[in-house]
Amino acid sequence: MLEVPATEFVKNFGQYKERAQREVIAVTSHGRTSGYFISEQEYKLLNAQARRAYHVSELPETTVAALTNAQMAPQHEHLNSLMD
Repeated sequence: MLEVPATEFVKNFGQYKERAQREVIAVTSHGRTSGYFISEQEYKLLNAQARRAYHVSELPETTVAALTNAQMAPQHEHLNSLMD
């Protein structure tokens, strides 16, 4: 991954736009990463792997059973009073 200061990135956007097709570019500001510039293909891959919510009917039976039988740790028992 290439790290580039934001001022350099702005000045040479065309160059980095092409380079992003081959590798991820971290854009920095004052020594800290402020964002990433990635290709459309990389974005689609990341988006496809992103977490999403599932309806219970989409879950495997083992997961439903695990959720049904899950119990809160004893040290958090006092939180049950908030449900009343």
